[in-house]
This record gives sequence, C-alpha cells and structure tokens, in this order.
Amino acid sequence: MPNSNVPVITIDGPTASGKGTVASRVAERLSFHLLDSGALYRLTALQALRREVELRDEHAIAKLAEHLPARFQGEHIYLAQEEVTHAIRAEEVGNMASKIAALPTVRQALFGLQLGFRQTPGLVADGRDMGTVIFPTAKLKVFLTASVEARAQRRYKQLIDKGFSANMNDLLADLQARDERDTNRAVAPLAPASDAHLLDTSEMGVDQAVDQVLAWYAQK
Repeated sequence: MPNSNVPVITIDGPTASGKGTVASRVAERLSFHLLDSGALYRLTALQALRREVELRDEHAIAKLAEHLPARFQGEHIYLAQEEVTHAIRAEEVGNMASKIAALPTVRQALFGLQLGFRQTPGLVADGRDMGTVIFPTAKLKVFLTASVEARAQRRYKQLIDKGFSANMNDLLADLQARDERDTNRAVAPLAPASDAHLLDTSEMGVDQAVDQVLAWYAQK
C-alpha cells in the first residue's frame, strides 16, 4: 500500500475512557490526521435510527455504513452537509452503535473507509480495535482505560454540559453492559494489543495522559 509507511498511533479503550479527547489533542500536538472510529459507528447508528432500519436487518445497516457520507472537520462531525457532532453523542445513538459494532458485515463495510484516513504526515486513530484489527502495524499502540465509576462521572458531566439529561445509576449500568458486550463479542472484541502500552486514567488528567502518549511516541 502506498501509505503503509505513514506513522500511525492507535488509542483504544472502553466507552468514556477519555480516548477521544486524548487522541484529538495528541493529533493536534503532532499535526496528524485524526480518525474517530467510534464516530463512524455512531453515524451509522444515527442513519439507521432516522431511517427506521431495524437492528436485525444487518445487510441494510451495512449498506448505510458502506455509503456513509461522513466528514470530519476539526472537532466537528458531519453527516453529508449536516453537523451532527452533538446528535451522535445521545445515549440512544451510543447504545445502537455498540450493538451494530458487533455485526460482521457492518465492520467489514467500514474497514476500507478507516484505512483511507492513513495519510501523511501521520494519523492518530481512536476506537476499540484500531491496534488489533485496523492498524496492527501501528508505530505506537495505547490502550487507555479507567474505572467504570470514573468513566460514568465523565460521561455524566459530558452529557450535562451538552444539554442532555443524565442519571448516574443508569450510566453506570449502561457502561457495564457495554463493557460486557464489547469485551465478549465474537468479532474484534475489546482487548489491548499484545504490544500496546496500558494507560489507566482513573486518577489522571487529560494533559498528563497526552504527555504520556507523546513521551511513548518520542521513544519510538
């Protein structure tokens, strides 16, 4: 592949671990491109919900994914010409995204789309299987996690700040259910790559996490 020498940093981890924020700041510091792979699944979920495509219709959802009019511009995410940065963060969309991420045909439909983000001068890719499936030869792989309580608190604050209603107990139960689903799915289960650096951010701020990833990258 012509872009196989372009450096890639993968940042994987469970829901609400902070990987998206860390990835975007690392990309900014290095002037690298950014791939929010979770957003692709959320965009597919949003399309499916809007078009009332049922979860059991796997091939119809895969078609939506294959022709996804996704566009990333800085921190803004677009579906065709509509900015949906906040819309895709709704819990209903997140729940649907986690379920369709377990569908093999949907994952295959998005596989090539994700590879296309690997462009000079480099790429920071965040998700759940970036280091294990999509970019297994990445220069640096990070698996970022935090306790479920810390992640629930972060998600609660994120939702409240964006104007969504939220309940802490519901968020805890939802995160535990997602962790179980993501970890035990048959296709690309959530797990650190064998050569990934593990980073627990339960007691760590974003700046500390970013500095640690950049330090690891500098060592490479």
